[in-house]
Amino acid sequence: MRWAPENISRFRCLVYISVIPKWDVAAVQTEMCTDLSNTYTDPSNLLRLLADTSSIYTTPVERFSMATISPQVVMTTSSPVTTPSFKAIMTSSALTQLTTLATSTISTTSGTEETSTNTVTRTPANVSELYFEVQVNVSITGDCDPQQVIPYWLNMSLPDDLMMVLDLQLLPKTERQHPERKRDSNQVLTDEVSRESFVFQVQVLTHSDQQEIENQIRNCLQSPYDNGLFSITADHIKICLISVIQCAAEVQQTLKGLFMWPDTAGGQNATYSCPKDPQYSATRLCKLSQWTHWMEPNLENCPPVVETIPDLDHVEVTPENAFDVLNMIKDLMRNQSSLIYKELVTVLNKLKDIVSVSVVTPDLGQALINAISNVLESDSNLGPFTNTILNLTEDVGDKMVGYQGSYTLGARAVAISVVDVAPGQFSSLSFGVLSDWSGNKPEIFINRHPSDGTVAFISLPSVLQDNFPQNGLNQNQPRIQFQFYANPLLFKYQVNEKEPFLSTFVVSASVSNASSPIKDLHEEVKVMLHHLQSSPHDRQVQCVYWNFNKNNGHGGWDDHGCRKYNSTPDYTTCLCDHLTHFGVLLDVSRTQLDPLHEQILTIITYVGCGVSSLFLGVTVLTYMAFQKLRRDYPSQILINLSLALLGLNLMFLVNSWLSSWSVYGLCVAAASLLHYFLLASFTWMGLEAVNMYFALVKVFNVYVPSYILKFCALGWGIPLLICIVVLIVNRDAYGSFSGNAELTFQPLDNSDNFCWLQDNVTYYVSVLAYAGLIFLFNIGVFVVVLIQIRRMRLNSPAGTRRGVLQDLKGAASLTFLLGLTWTVGFFTWAPARVVLLYLFAGLNTLQGLFVFLFHCLMKENVRKQWRIHLCFGRFRLEEHSEWSNSASVRVLAKPKEKFLRAAIPSVRSVKSNSTDSTSASSDSSQRDSPCRRPNLDLFVHSLVLPRAQTGAPDTESLNPTSG
Repeated sequence: MRWAPENISRFRCLVYISVIPKWDVAAVQTEMCTDLSNTYTDPSNLLRLLADTSSIYTTPVERFSMATISPQVVMTTSSPVTTPSFKAIMTSSALTQLTTLATSTISTTSGTEETSTNTVTRTPANVSELYFEVQVNVSITGDCDPQQVIPYWLNMSLPDDLMMVLDLQLLPKTERQHPERKRDSNQVLTDEVSRESFVFQVQVLTHSDQQEIENQIRNCLQSPYDNGLFSITADHIKICLISVIQCAAEVQQTLKGLFMWPDTAGGQNATYSCPKDPQYSATRLCKLSQWTHWMEPNLENCPPVVETIPDLDHVEVTPENAFDVLNMIKDLMRNQSSLIYKELVTVLNKLKDIVSVSVVTPDLGQALINAISNVLESDSNLGPFTNTILNLTEDVGDKMVGYQGSYTLGARAVAISVVDVAPGQFSSLSFGVLSDWSGNKPEIFINRHPSDGTVAFISLPSVLQDNFPQNGLNQNQPRIQFQFYANPLLFKYQVNEKEPFLSTFVVSASVSNASSPIKDLHEEVKVMLHHLQSSPHDRQVQCVYWNFNKNNGHGGWDDHGCRKYNSTPDYTTCLCDHLTHFGVLLDVSRTQLDPLHEQILTIITYVGCGVSSLFLGVTVLTYMAFQKLRRDYPSQILINLSLALLGLNLMFLVNSWLSSWSVYGLCVAAASLLHYFLLASFTWMGLEAVNMYFALVKVFNVYVPSYILKFCALGWGIPLLICIVVLIVNRDAYGSFSGNAELTFQPLDNSDNFCWLQDNVTYYVSVLAYAGLIFLFNIGVFVVVLIQIRRMRLNSPAGTRRGVLQDLKGAASLTFLLGLTWTVGFFTWAPARVVLLYLFAGLNTLQGLFVFLFHCLMKENVRKQWRIHLCFGRFRLEEHSEWSNSASVRVLAKPKEKFLRAAIPSVRSVKSNSTDSTSASSDSSQRDSPCRRPNLDLFVHSLVLPRAQTGAPDTESLNPTSG
């Protein structure tokens, strides 16, 4: 039979033979080599074995007591690459007088599993043993599996008598590389080329030094290899000496019990019985590498000992198991969204124990901050534990060691930064926090000006060094600590839910070993905080600090020693004379209502303003179109009041739209116009009261030249002057804010943006104080008018008195005309706030409608003008009919007329010597008469708005049968 070359396979093997020699060792070795050199053919003549005599080595062993350890499977927490497992056995020939039992596993990781074959070696004293970690990049040409050819290539390249590969792992590719094909000179595709990177550990037995061995390994790997089926070329070879070749004994506390792992050689597995069920075991691999270390244990077969958070009460915290307890807390909280009271007590007690018994290194500090952050992020009621968490976080920073200068620990919900300062060299210090609002870990910066994205900033003054400890032999260096809390719910312990609530994150600063309490500083601490939501108005903002002693030791907000320095819709700057935890509160008594009430009030507001604008426009057009309606003073005052209210309603309706353009100048213009028309409306309401006062209260024969002209100067000039002064004194008084705008003297606005007054003092002085004075005067006039009319009613002849309904109609007319419904806004903070808000929104937004009803629709002379000029057919009234020259009500007997002229005062012109006119209501007499005096008959009978007109009072108006 002829043996074809393709049917030939090459193998390398290691054989252990027990021999009872009848002669000396050399003779036995010669005999064995001779026997192994003979060709072997099996009886079926299908297999033929031929040994390479040059590769046969024999080593005499007097005793062979060590047995090969069987392979074991362990779990790892991470793996460089995820590939199918593969395994190859490397053989090693021994040096002279060297006993070697060598097997090795060459593998890649799959998922979290790693296969390892342990080896035990014996090395004579005169031969050194070194371990190296080698990382190699190779180019493989040929159609082959890298997982198979790389172990084969290493086996062929490294000398068996010196080196033994202990472990091999393929490294992940940064990006998937597709095989390349080489082209020959004729552009014909040949073999594929792939690039692979791997790392392996090698044990070297040598008499040489380290550098010589490294050069030998490098030379072996750099030699090109080609066996006809594939070729391998190595480059970028990195060789590192492994100085630690075993894992030290370690005690590990886990959810499945306490495990005490013994000293274990690198590359070997340690086994330990499960604490709860000893019939099962856990294994742990000592990973041999440049930094030999324990891998995560394989505890799959062990039942848990700590199954719930209360089980942690039975776990004793020691300096050695601090990290293990933290990992247990992390594992127990991983699938638990909230903690009950008892669980919070257990977790926080364990964290305090860890801080108290351990040396808080930066690594342990970071693990503690992560655990605290997990507690803060849970959906738990943290109110009763606020003080505990604040003190625990501060203790972490106070006890931390192992850093130089400064160090920062950060997690998603909490972050701390500590800075050690030298006494006498402290000038100032600032901390800031940057956040992208996406829930990622915030970034803390030191001694840098705040920029966009800064959510918290503290600047400490130089006088702080007065509280530093004095220099001494055993005195610690002063340490300043900064804390940041990104969960406002931690500070939600409120006795009354209607109390102000936190509208910012919380920051704090402290001196760890201060010589005295830091308070009453001559230079104040500056704190700038970003609002979680834009503040509707800065008057709602309050600077506070966390007082640990409030609420029976549970803590609460206090404003002692803190004041607001500046506030914008997005930021508030506070100044405080002490160090503690700082925040900004928003007054809930002026914040948004229930969403349903907000929506309803918003609808009422905009519908009411729209309806009022429509009917105010009709009122103005009516009085401007018909000359006979605007001849007297009350009608002219009514026209100006209607114009002011119309401007106010229209500016309110378009305010949010103008603000949405985000143009500063446009928003200032909208805010100033809204302010102007609001003040103008108040002013004309006051002038209405002044006119009534002159008509009913003032003595006879008062001369007021240019009566309406002066009223116009006051009604439109005073608001203009106030707005100009506001712009001169504070140019930033007008602006835009976001959120619900609930203004005391404006309907509720639910828009996201609104242009209005931003300055607190300006608002109170120019709006509240001004409106309060006007409405106090209007209320006084209203009472006086009612008293005066009551007296006139009592003195009137029998049969001329009207009913209660008519009196109510007149009182309602005066109420809306004088704007007395606006006073409801002063009481919207009361317990009946929601009801008063509905009343306020309904009455004031519909003020224009009521003006139209009482002074257009219900006035007979206005209806006559409509019928004369606007109606057709049988509804049309001829201009010279019997009604055309009549007054607003019918005629009464002349004796009554004389009584009224004697009882009612008037505003007179000095141009006339007469006090009355007997003309019923002739147009010619109105033009010719030099005297203007008010017709007050409407007050007597119906409390309708007084109208100053020429001539004597209309006797027709006193007819008791008039409507």
